[in-house]
Amino acid sequence: MIQNSSSQEILDQTKDWFQKIPSYFANPYNIISNYNRENLRGDLVASLTVAVVLLPQAIAYALIAQLPPQTGLFAAIMAGMIGALWGSSFHLHTGPTNTNSLLVLTGLVAVTTAETPMAEYIAIAGVIAFWAGVIRLIMGIAKLGVLVNFVSDSVIIGFTGGAGLLIVDKQLAHLFGVQGVSSPNFYVVLTNVFSQIGDTHLLTFYLGIAGIVALLLFRRFAPKLPGPLITMVAGTLMVWALGLDDQGVRVLGEIPREFPRLASIPIFDFALVAELMPYIIAVALIGLIEASSISRAIASRSGQYLDSDQEFIGQGLANIATGLFSGYPVAGSLTRSAVNYENGAKTQIAAVFSALWILLAMFVLAPAAAFLPRVILSAILIVTGARMVNITGARQIFRTSAGDTVVMLITFIATLTLELQFAVLTGILVSLARHIAQTSMPTVETVLPEDDFRHFAHQPDKAGCPQLGVLTIMGSIYFGAAPYIENIIREHQYNHPDQQFLLLRFHRVNHMDISGIHMLDTLVRLYRDKDGDLFLTGVREEVLAFMQKSGFVDTIGQDNILDQDTAIVHIFHNILNPAECVYTCRQKIWRECQSLPKSKELLNLPEIMAVPADIDVPAIQPSAFSTFVTGSKTPRIIDIREPEEFSQGHLRLAESIPMHRFINEKPVQFDDEEDVVFICRNGRRSNQLTWYLQNQGINNVYHLEGGMAALEVASLPKSGR
Repeated sequence: MIQNSSSQEILDQTKDWFQKIPSYFANPYNIISNYNRENLRGDLVASLTVAVVLLPQAIAYALIAQLPPQTGLFAAIMAGMIGALWGSSFHLHTGPTNTNSLLVLTGLVAVTTAETPMAEYIAIAGVIAFWAGVIRLIMGIAKLGVLVNFVSDSVIIGFTGGAGLLIVDKQLAHLFGVQGVSSPNFYVVLTNVFSQIGDTHLLTFYLGIAGIVALLLFRRFAPKLPGPLITMVAGTLMVWALGLDDQGVRVLGEIPREFPRLASIPIFDFALVAELMPYIIAVALIGLIEASSISRAIASRSGQYLDSDQEFIGQGLANIATGLFSGYPVAGSLTRSAVNYENGAKTQIAAVFSALWILLAMFVLAPAAAFLPRVILSAILIVTGARMVNITGARQIFRTSAGDTVVMLITFIATLTLELQFAVLTGILVSLARHIAQTSMPTVETVLPEDDFRHFAHQPDKAGCPQLGVLTIMGSIYFGAAPYIENIIREHQYNHPDQQFLLLRFHRVNHMDISGIHMLDTLVRLYRDKDGDLFLTGVREEVLAFMQKSGFVDTIGQDNILDQDTAIVHIFHNILNPAECVYTCRQKIWRECQSLPKSKELLNLPEIMAVPADIDVPAIQPSAFSTFVTGSKTPRIIDIREPEEFSQGHLRLAESIPMHRFINEKPVQFDDEEDVVFICRNGRRSNQLTWYLQNQGINNVYHLEGGMAALEVASLPKSGR
């Protein structure tokens, strides 16, 4: 029945998945058909502001990848429209980014030479974009976006910090006006620049320093102004007016005025694709991480509900489009997305408008690029790269987590010393290794009630209960963690050999697999082989359902899976040996212990252990007790509780003889002609004593089932209350 139910559930989920696929691609229709004209003004204003930021970024980021400026502009136009129309976020802006550009450069340098024609270079960038888009598209359709969650924040901070320094490093040759070297290696590029420091072109250097200072001043004193665009315009006017290009200052050159065109790229050259695959995967995953984190961050402020699968579809289609239309890989941009939101964008149409503004600017402003100094773009990238080093985030990690610090530093160093795709992989593997280590060694600690008995806490300096141990498990019980948890519990049993019973608190266990079930099976046998038992409390519904399907509930017994609020009450009154509580335990651990008398007499417990479960001890039922004691043969009634208990309330017919006296002396001469009924608080001590005396050859002894507690509703005469 369970199998059929599970199969039907899988079929239903598969059907829903297939039915939803067409809706992913109909997203533009939904956006346009439901568009509210009241949002038009906000979208237009935001789009113009974003375009002002996007224009210099698109050119500068393309240059990071050593691609011509129009490649970045084409990517901005196509990605801005496609990423918005097929995405989920109202505010995420898709286009060229610094990190993506650096990853693309790494791949391009790996498969090209200095003699590779620019057309072929651009085509290879298109191949990377296309297949990275395909991977993102597949992940979106297959709902595999959860995989990007395995890349921790410490990996991202380490990687982006290293990538920022790489960007700065690669712009130093342009800043000093010396010959650069095409290499993704940080130290090779840096050494090359310093080896030519004597050949610095001073005019270029001064212009670049002026651009950096201007950008910093804008950011400090006028952050709302488009500092990069103003700096570009000022630098262009300076070159044009003073003829600095004739004095050795390198200029960008005029940008072709054309629409993005369908390019002929070797997307089915599988030998090339195989060679590029490590870089394609790195671009795909890092881009998804950027888009996911940015869209979530802004959605937390806007209150928008995000469809992550739809966002991956948008990111995938945006990259496929940019690859086919002479662009290069794109991703979500934090800067532009924030500008989009803060300037009043209401829908995805704002990003579409920003792309159209860039298309217009290509035709209007393209001639001015002939005088745009290359060093000003380098200044923009140097400031951008420096800002990628998240010092605040790094300090936070240093302060809070040694493990995350190690992951961050390893990723940072790997980014500077390895090829970027291996740096990303290194960070992911180290992060995963740490995650596996953490989840495979969950916290398992003994707990005891706090003084007010409202909560449990780990109190290693406080003496525990000699009969019952309580452990809290904090983490999933899966194949990697089960052996560790079992070892901890075995060690606990070894250190507390007298604790026959163990209560495992499961309220912080979210997941369990079959290895966890096998571990629990072993623990049940371990405790029951020593005449003890294992109990669970706080078991979540999904974990309990798995226990039921696996048959573990039948093994442990439904009665051993307890409610959190009543678990201790049940075990105390029905499981623990009350003789031990009264005679040998000097602690008052549980709330139920507080009113329990602690006898000064030591009971010889080995002689009066818990009654075996298969033994039927002669008992009088509460419903028959009145008839029994008023019959023709009146029995002798002996209350074996401690004097303090007896004085608080007892049967008038009962005499008080504490239990310990029957073990340490002979207070009663038993007569075969006289029946004796023993009474205690809840019937457990009387049950033990009756069994013990029967083993001594004494007959005609009984115990009252349930003790005084069972007579609370009876109308029998009581005294002392």
